[in-house]
Amino acid sequence: MTPRAAASRRRTGWWVLAALLLLIALAAPFLLRRGMELLYPRRYGEIVEAEAAEFSLDPALVYGVIRCESGFDAAAVSHAGARGLMQLTDRTFEWMVSLSPPENGGADPLDVRDNIHCGCALLRLLLDEFGGEREALAAYNAGMGNVALWLQDPACSADGAVLAEIPFPETRAYVLRVQRSAAQYNRLYFSQPDRP
Repeated sequence: MTPRAAASRRRTGWWVLAALLLLIALAAPFLLRRGMELLYPRRYGEIVEAEAAEFSLDPALVYGVIRCESGFDAAAVSHAGARGLMQLTDRTFEWMVSLSPPENGGADPLDVRDNIHCGCALLRLLLDEFGGEREALAAYNAGMGNVALWLQDPACSADGAVLAEIPFPETRAYVLRVQRSAAQYNRLYFSQPDRP
């Protein structure tokens, strides 16, 4: 191969490499977004968003709870007996059914529609009871009684309304995971500003 042919081949190689890098740069945002959508799916979207609207909830929060509770596995059952997408115990599920019966008349915690309906009803009740999202999520994970006690404890709450400290590490991590997931859902799908 002549030196001129070798130089021409190198230049062609550089052009091919430059074109490939440009293609990757142009495709990267799409691939990144698609990857994030796989990590933060909107399964059961029609049901989630209808139930969120019925209970005046941020749909991103509901998706965040489902993602953290069950990973969108409708048949999930925890070691404590919580079931379904939003991981409700039978006792909690029956309580929510008594307060806000599902529209289809069903009462099956493993039925997607019933479970999301009752999970949203519970979230609304907790938000109304405690006023703040952080406190409501802590109650969703650790129970209303624990949150009520923490709010009375000056080491956890200075004003009796806002939790400055969540004593259970599991609950503290849960609240953070749900809030981060909800923020990601808002960024990806709802174009709302980042959550606190």
